[in-house]
Amino acid sequence: MEYKKQLFYEFNEHLMKDKNPSEYFNKLIKEDQFPKIYPFNLLSDLIDTPQSTKHHPEGNVWNHTMMVVDIASEKKVLSEQPRVFMWAALLHDLGKAPTTKIRKGRITSYDHDKKGKILSVNFLKELTDEDEFINKVSFLVRWHMQILFVVKDLPFANIGEMVKEVSVSEVALLSLCDRLGRGNMTMDKYVEEQNNIKEFLHKCEEYVSRNNREYVDEKY
Repeated sequence: MEYKKQLFYEFNEHLMKDKNPSEYFNKLIKEDQFPKIYPFNLLSDLIDTPQSTKHHPEGNVWNHTMMVVDIASEKKVLSEQPRVFMWAALLHDLGKAPTTKIRKGRITSYDHDKKGKILSVNFLKELTDEDEFINKVSFLVRWHMQILFVVKDLPFANIGEMVKEVSVSEVALLSLCDRLGRGNMTMDKYVEEQNNIKEFLHKCEEYVSRNNREYVDEKY
């Protein structure tokens, strides 16, 4: 257990202080030093988890996650709780390994956000007894897909439940990092993702206004 806690502190140090945390994590992988024990293997399993090349030209889930943590590192100054935010960025797609399937020739990972919430709790409980921290990370993981669902008016959108558990602004910030953490990101795509974030925040604001719920103003 002491070894796991030491790794937890080491991971945390790089997530919080490195400009590009991916350099540390990829170095561990390249030198075959990435811990193979549970729960760290839940992360390394992402290396063998494929994604649709149409939506993720960067390749597997590990590559995507590394891009996301680097973008998150740049934007964590905007976060209400940077430590929670950075760990959520690292663990946000943990649910893809067990949910990724090939259906009719397409790679899918349905409900990876819900599975990811459970796995992120299990992951962090192995390393720390900070229940509030664990819950806040898991809630961000759970709701990180809502920007897609809300903006496209998909049936999976659930603003009501989301706002009970997490700051809308924090979800928007993590979702922006998630959307930008992809290969072949052009300026047009960047602007499109920024606009999607604004649309997401607007729809959430409308919802909470109609339902007299507390709302956190956007800050970027």
